[in-house]
Amino acid sequence: MGGISIWQLAIIVLLVVLLFGTKKLRNLGSDLGESVKGFKKAMNDDKAKDAEFEKVEQKQAESTEQKAKDKEQA
Repeated sequence: MGGISIWQLAIIVLLVVLLFGTKKLRNLGSDLGESVKGFKKAMNDDKAKDAEFEKVEQKQAESTEQKAKDKEQA
């Protein structure tokens, strides 16, 4: 009643293939796949940069603490 049946879906797929052709659809799928890969790579690069930034901040904090201890001892 409210959903799409398998036959309606098959007709829609057939019409899309007839309108665009298999070559264009293959290229579109390939381009979409490359876009998803690029997005995932960018997300992983951001995570790596964040982790590296946190390490640098931690080293700076440790250095500041060490300098403060050295001043107290002097």
